Amino acid sequence: MIKLIITDLDGTLLNDEKQVPHEFWELRNTLHDIGIQWVLASGRQYYTIAQQFSEILNDVYILAENGALVMLGTQQIHINPLEAELTARLIDQGRKTPESWPILCCRNGAYVEDNYQPLLDEAKKYYKRLELVDDLQKVEDIPLKFTMCDFKGSEEHSYKYFKDFEDKCRVAVAGEIWLDMTGLTASKGTALKKIMEHCNVKAEEVMAFGDYLNDREMIEVAHHSYAMKNSHPDLFDSARNVTAHDNNNDGVIHEVKEFFNLT
Repeated sequence: MIKLIITDLDGTLLNDEKQVPHEFWELRNTLHDIGIQWVLASGRQYYTIAQQFSEILNDVYILAENGALVMLGTQQIHINPLEAELTARLIDQGRKTPESWPILCCRNGAYVEDNYQPLLDEAKKYYKRLELVDDLQKVEDIPLKFTMCDFKGSEEHSYKYFKDFEDKCRVAVAGEIWLDMTGLTASKGTALKKIMEHCNVKAEEVMAFGDYLNDREMIEVAHHSYAMKNSHPDLFDSARNVTAHDNNNDGVIHEVKEFFNLT
């Protein structure tokens, strides 16, 4: 029996307009009433997710910053910060990477040191708490994730500048214009295992949905795993199933309803 449903947000549960499917709320309440727990997983910061899902905040796990932070409502369950020395090196490399912009994602907010308007417009979609600072190296906060916003394409452009860090941190192509760095032991998969321990749930009792490469570890942990129809091609080999519909056609909702015979 499924006891835990974990879903990525952007490109998975949410459509391309960043909207929650209208059927989600009733479906979530129906399953919650029979003891099935939802987990919202994202590279976004906690505060952005909490705002969008405020009406169920106290009853939902939030896996934020690609697994570097896990919350149950307002209670911190797990945190896996970046080391200070590594963070400093990532910032230095981020500044050297052409036509890309670094974002330092921390426990209390996200920080940028460039007021380039396209960067700010894009970052505000994912970071409710976003602050412009003079120097990322002087931010006094707990670093959870380092991100590059790359309008030329993260996989083809900025990724190559961070390949040498792969023995020191996780480097994940998290979207067409996003490249995310977290600690070596921080991932959506590791965070999912922490939630499973907290809930006393086995892999056979977990259903997971994702669409991009930062979802791979999470998909591999769950027994009932689904790559979205619109997924990055490299994710299909990691999932046991592929959704019949994409994120713009309520792919997650259709699969969950069919699995539980709620259609």
